Amino acid sequence: MLIRSLAIPKRELTIIKESATLQEAIDILEDSGYRCVPILDETETIFRGNIYKMHIYRHKANGGDMSLPVTHLLKNATKFISIDSSFFKVFFTIKELPYITVLNTDMTFYGILTHNALLNMLAQSWSIDVGSYVLTVIAPGQKGDLYNITKIINKHSSIASCISLDINREDALRRVLVTLPAGTSKPILDTIVRALERKDYRVTEIENLQADF
Repeated sequence: MLIRSLAIPKRELTIIKESATLQEAIDILEDSGYRCVPILDETETIFRGNIYKMHIYRHKANGGDMSLPVTHLLKNATKFISIDSSFFKVFFTIKELPYITVLNTDMTFYGILTHNALLNMLAQSWSIDVGSYVLTVIAPGQKGDLYNITKIINKHSSIASCISLDINREDALRRVLVTLPAGTSKPILDTIVRALERKDYRVTEIENLQADF
């Protein structure tokens, strides 16, 4: 459901049919202003891959035949996710791509999920618009750390968001980023920091979202 809400559906996209020539494809790309668009079959339901403007121009510069079908320079044919894929799978699939193709459960083309949408979602997870301070808390990586940290904070304030980092680090230390809600006062912040550090959870950084954004 999360991917569906973030993805751009086919009806809002510029697409190229697999029967188009490279010349027709570059014309479409130039008119749309996009550097890359999806290639679909003639029924506009099956994803074939992506076509990049740079690859067409490189082909043309090398004296390549522009009447060849667009599939001649097709890329990323296996780079896609399902509409019901886990959100974490997106991060392992999209990587350097400008977007990742999203397929329906019957493998038909639904749309695309862009890097921009991912960044906006991550910004929301930081609660920039409704947060006050972000605390970077260092935990020893023991069972119950996250529970203990949130329990300590909840005695003094609610929590707008919480993110745990450093899952793959070799050492045991973990960073937990906790965003406090808007309106949290400096005295409350100071009380939370002292309470955390009394329990050996070091607060290594405090960001003031209202001052920085």
